[in-house]
Amino acid sequence: MLYPSNSADKLGFTEIKELIKAHCLSLMGQQMVDKIQPMNNFDQVHKFMNQANEFKNILQNDAALPIRDFFDIKSLANKARIEGAFLTEEEFYQVHASLSTVFAVIAYFNEREGQYPNLEALFEHLPIERAIIKKIDLAIDQKGKIRPNASRELADITHAIARAEQEARRKIDHIFKNAAANGWTADGSLTVRDGRLCIPLLAENKRKLKGFVHDESASGQTVYIEPEEVFALNNQVRDLEFERRREIVKILTVLTDDLRPYVPLLLSYHSLLTKLDFVRAKALFAIDIDAEMPALVNEAKLKLINARHPLLLLTFKHEKKTVVPLNISIDEGTRMVLVSGPNAGGKSVCMKTVGLLQTMAQAGLLIPASDASVVGIFKQISVDIGDDQSIESDLSTYSAHLSKMKNFVETANSKTLVLIDEFGTGTDPQFGGPIAEAVLETLNNKKARGVITTHYSNLKIFAGNTPGIENASMLFDNVEMRPLYILEVGKPGSSYAFEIAQKIGLPQQVLELAKNKVGVNQKKVDTLLVDLEREKKEIFDARVKLEKQQNRLNGLLAENEKLKNYLEENKKVLIREAKQEAKNIILNANKLVENTISDIKSSNADKEKTRQLRENLSRELDKNTEKPQHPKPQAVDEELKPGDWVKLNDSDTTGQVMEIVKDNVIIAIGDLRTVAKKNRVQKVSKKEVPKEVRRSFSSQTGVLANFSPEIDVRGKRGDEALYEIEKLLDRALMMGFNNLKIIHGKGDGILRKLIRDYLKKYDAVDRMEDEHADRGGDGITYVYLK
Repeated sequence: MLYPSNSADKLGFTEIKELIKAHCLSLMGQQMVDKIQPMNNFDQVHKFMNQANEFKNILQNDAALPIRDFFDIKSLANKARIEGAFLTEEEFYQVHASLSTVFAVIAYFNEREGQYPNLEALFEHLPIERAIIKKIDLAIDQKGKIRPNASRELADITHAIARAEQEARRKIDHIFKNAAANGWTADGSLTVRDGRLCIPLLAENKRKLKGFVHDESASGQTVYIEPEEVFALNNQVRDLEFERRREIVKILTVLTDDLRPYVPLLLSYHSLLTKLDFVRAKALFAIDIDAEMPALVNEAKLKLINARHPLLLLTFKHEKKTVVPLNISIDEGTRMVLVSGPNAGGKSVCMKTVGLLQTMAQAGLLIPASDASVVGIFKQISVDIGDDQSIESDLSTYSAHLSKMKNFVETANSKTLVLIDEFGTGTDPQFGGPIAEAVLETLNNKKARGVITTHYSNLKIFAGNTPGIENASMLFDNVEMRPLYILEVGKPGSSYAFEIAQKIGLPQQVLELAKNKVGVNQKKVDTLLVDLEREKKEIFDARVKLEKQQNRLNGLLAENEKLKNYLEENKKVLIREAKQEAKNIILNANKLVENTISDIKSSNADKEKTRQLRENLSRELDKNTEKPQHPKPQAVDEELKPGDWVKLNDSDTTGQVMEIVKDNVIIAIGDLRTVAKKNRVQKVSKKEVPKEVRRSFSSQTGVLANFSPEIDVRGKRGDEALYEIEKLLDRALMMGFNNLKIIHGKGDGILRKLIRDYLKKYDAVDRMEDEHADRGGDGITYVYLK
């Protein structure tokens, strides 16, 4: 599947396996990780990938799986299989703990039946045999020790030992006290020698006490004697201990005999535990590298979206850096991608990312790429990376490359993925270029897929003229002379040899001499590529700016449409209310007229009474009559000045003059500012201004006086900081401030970049600058408003 045999090392797949092994809980799981290899069976790959994805979902979104103990019960089952053999107390404890874990896991998935089908398949039709645990429980306690009452004989022996030890202790305590009273003992208390309780006596007194000498001190001044009176009792204890051990072996043998019929089941339980540990480790590693499950297809194709090299990702995470994502597609239309560009521009990383992620996917692992990515199945992955020269095999660097090319062109087909780094190097470019072009043409004719990196111009030209092969380049900022690590498919890239040499500081005369030695056509091609790169970047920047403007326009249109709908709805409500009010006025008027006529008749048209009724009718009419308001013309000689109160002619809106610019008047109306022509306003006295308006303006004046155009967002999360800055910006614009000061701190520069990118979308923002280096530098941003 992988050629040559060291391809896993070259791509970094061996390192990936070591990182997965670090997450395993058992040796069995680690051994299973060692066996991971890319597969070409679609159903197998799909199953393993789904298992890892389901376990990842459990770890991130569900209750913890009850995985506690993992022991190698396979070796224990094989030991129990042998007639006459028996498991130790510790081994039975391991069996018990492992089976408890198995049963808890099965119960966990039974509660979630159908939710994790691929993981459930691991123990499908596997019975829960609790009889094993019950039998072990009768003999072994929770600490892995034999229970004193595991059998009646063991209980009797245990009690006999306790009685004999108690009697021996009582006697030796009595003897020790007497010896101490006589001054025979050395400093210290009773001690144990050779498993026997002894009395420490001074050497000159050893014949004064009958007993057995077990030991003496290094100086020879103290001897350790077991008194004759307790010697027999201690022997009795020793005999009982042997008898107890024989009884324990008998119990364990019987228990092992009971376990023997379940050996096949124990092996099945072992297999489940091993697989669970294996899948768990894969899922934990997937979380480490932010991996997702791509769409898997049974075709020789590949589409990676926002893919990242997992090893590079982990390194950058530790250094708090960000990996530039890779987007690449390989299918029937674009079988080969020929990547060119400057040295250290990311060509090899691009190629290795494709190879490693494809290998991981076909090994059933999740990959660090968008879940919208598509990964197919290749029957063969052929790799040529690095220098494989061999003194033993008499192979030079170029010979090693050629031996691989020989295998590639012989074995390649439409289901082969070819990965070649620095294609054609290692020999004279005049001959290496044509040979590489011939190999590339042969691979293309065989419909092989692949990613190839090169600096050779003849290969770039061949790729541009050949169907199935697509040029691609790693983008390079030729202004700042730094790589961008972004793959752009569709055009070749310049090596930027002269530009990089100039930046490094190679003497100008050397550069000119080198340029003169380069062929005219080659120089034109390279210059054209550089110019094309620059124009492409300018077009890209313009497109991004245009998209931002379009998004803003779409937002304004949507907001305008929403406002229009709101006004239309309010208009209908107002008309409906007006109609209802008019109806009520008419009804009341009819009643009033009828009552007035009735009163006139009842008073026999009395003049005084009739006059009062008419006045009453007129008053009611005045209540419902809108008096026309004629604007008082602005006196020619009465000039407006800031601080005057004015009213708009076409409404009852009252505000205070803030500034006068030619024929325009800037008016403050509550929180808002508006501009009107002088002939559209009339000056009013302060008394004519409603009290609530004056109070509102006074409060706004206080707010203006207390407003500070400075904000400190250090320690806040990104969304909190942006919310506070947006409020500050709105108030500053409303109050006419020209600049703001935002203190965000330095750190890794993440918050600074987030704030600046956010403020760039506002048309009201003219520019942004750092504070002086002595006063905070790039930890403070000044925002200047238009």
